[in-house]
Amino acid sequence: MKIIKRSGTEVGFNIDKIIAAVRKANKEVAESERLTDQKIDEISKNVEQICLNMNRTLNVEEIQDLVENQIMNCKSFEVARKYITYRYKRYLVRKSNSTDKQILSLIECNNEEVKQENSNKNPVINSVQRDYMAGEVSKDITKRFLLPEDIVKAHEEGIIHFHDSDYFAQHMHNCCLVNLEDMLQNGTVISEVMIEKPKSFSTACNVATQCIAQIASSQYGGQSITLSHLAPFVNISRQKLRKIVLEEFKTAGLSLDEEKINEVAEMRVKEEIKRGVQMIQYQVITLMTTNGQAPFVTIFMYLDEVKEGRLRDDLALVITEMLKQRILGVKNEKGVYVTPAFPKLIYVLEEDNIKEGSKYWEITKLAAECTAKRMVPDYISEKKMLEYKIDRNGNGHCYPCMGCRSFLTPYIDGNGNPKYYGRFNQGVVTINLVDVACSSKKDMNKFWEIFNERLELCRRALMCRHERLLNTPSDVAPILWQYGALARLHKGETINKLLFNGYSTISLGYAGLCECTKYMTGKSHTENEGTQFALKVMQHLNDTCKKWAKETNIDFSIYGTPLESTTYKFAKCLQKRFGLIKDITDRNYITNSYHVHVTEEIDAFSKLTFESQFQRLSPGGAVSYVEVPNMQNNIEAVLAVMKHIYENIMYAELNTKSDYCCECSYEGEIQIVSDKDGKLIWQCPNCNNTNQDKMNVARRTCGYIGTQFWNQGRTQEIKERVLHL
Repeated sequence: MKIIKRSGTEVGFNIDKIIAAVRKANKEVAESERLTDQKIDEISKNVEQICLNMNRTLNVEEIQDLVENQIMNCKSFEVARKYITYRYKRYLVRKSNSTDKQILSLIECNNEEVKQENSNKNPVINSVQRDYMAGEVSKDITKRFLLPEDIVKAHEEGIIHFHDSDYFAQHMHNCCLVNLEDMLQNGTVISEVMIEKPKSFSTACNVATQCIAQIASSQYGGQSITLSHLAPFVNISRQKLRKIVLEEFKTAGLSLDEEKINEVAEMRVKEEIKRGVQMIQYQVITLMTTNGQAPFVTIFMYLDEVKEGRLRDDLALVITEMLKQRILGVKNEKGVYVTPAFPKLIYVLEEDNIKEGSKYWEITKLAAECTAKRMVPDYISEKKMLEYKIDRNGNGHCYPCMGCRSFLTPYIDGNGNPKYYGRFNQGVVTINLVDVACSSKKDMNKFWEIFNERLELCRRALMCRHERLLNTPSDVAPILWQYGALARLHKGETINKLLFNGYSTISLGYAGLCECTKYMTGKSHTENEGTQFALKVMQHLNDTCKKWAKETNIDFSIYGTPLESTTYKFAKCLQKRFGLIKDITDRNYITNSYHVHVTEEIDAFSKLTFESQFQRLSPGGAVSYVEVPNMQNNIEAVLAVMKHIYENIMYAELNTKSDYCCECSYEGEIQIVSDKDGKLIWQCPNCNNTNQDKMNVARRTCGYIGTQFWNQGRTQEIKERVLHL
């Protein structure tokens, strides 16, 4: 059995340390108040047994809490006081310099919690370590100076989650939709170098990737670009290449057959599209931003985003090439094609591509093939999004999410035009709905009372985020605020006007609706009684955000929190506060947002239809998924799910498997097993390899694809998923 020290280092459990600590406290009290040696041994063994029963690795603080409880259970209150006093004194010593040990453990790669914090970051790499080191300092400053004590306490106890506190000290926002059209058409500046409008498609792709890297280094969330902003450069290349081919024909003395010239030029256009798309794919994967990872970028593929005719046909060519290259994958260090995590792809299902025989049906079939092999693209239903995203004039709109699932709300600019690109999210704070429920002890009146108290806490925490951005000068990130990615502000001008009137959003996240409902009603939220309660909870979140927006002129929005590492944190905190409650707190994870529990048997079509009603009530961010087996030989089934998505739900994805063992070249599903300490690890079923550095595991965990470096909570959640198809 292992424990996690305060520095984050994982070490073996040592019962002698508990015995020694209790004996030390025991010696500090009068002889008549002391525990016997037998009692001390009993306390220690009870703690050890509780730790074993938790089925996860506990940290030192949790174990010390258990020791306190066991001493109190023995009615040895004086000994408990001495033990608590000693802990507090040590806490004061640590508080005076709270980051040194964490940073040292990061440098030596001993910090187990950090290793599992972000499945797409390798903590061995210097640039990642540098980002984590800066993050530890930022967390410390945030905790001690920048946030009110009650918000810090609520965050640490898992009552709420104040996201990305490792970046909060800086004036940085969360995620955005990049206005690549402005940057490419009107030029931009990167590292004080003027970048003019590209003269070809391949150059436009190159500039786009440089912009992506710079933007990723200036914010801490995901960014989305659309291929429709690159499509106009295809025809620029076409005209350029046609002139070159014409000159070559003249030089060679060939007949100036216009049809033949156009045919040769078109072949070269397709070659250039191939090079440009390849550049995007390889650049995004191989670029490393200042936070030590590839840019977290989403690529939007929406045919109806451009006018019908040559431009839409060119966009179709680019989308086709993007899908073909993703199907191929990228080579790992052994030269084997594997599934990359980024860029994430989103394909819009629409009238022109969802029906067999429709104009772009072949592209949709290619998308289905890509999903079956590489887990992307995800799918947005134009039909449902036009129903959900209605602006103040009553018109529906279709546009991408930012990063993994966060959506902007509809916005009309001063000229009466809809605007999405160039907008962003200010940040996220998540409420733990399971904690609200458990705190109420099943008293429905108490539930709503506690719910409102926690929402007020979230409001104040979100206002801290907003106020941190208020009066930020555009100079802190010129590419964002001055050179077109988000705005064209003047030097020295603040970003204040972009924080109000709905231009940007700020997100109230929520987690564990499933467990919250089960605790309060005794029913799954897929059963009628549970569904009605769950919908009331969601409506209350929406009503509260509308109230806040009216009071502040800030666009608060409900966001279905992804919970990559936070699912484990929330689960640990719930177990500490409420113990193990069957089907509520007895796992090392809680359910993302509104999702059906991963263990609940439900078919793919029913799941998507059921969850669609919650997507409507989660306007600031939502994504649903279905877990499926290997679908490469059943593309018809993938297409059937895609058609169902189009008719029933705004945003969804299919979770397939895409693994590779570098030791034995096995291509199939790598399994999750328990090691001798009960820790969940990944193991190749062919050669039993358990070295995570010698395998490629790709799983979708919270809207985007991650690799095998997940924490124990998320790993358990992946292990327990049932198939929906």
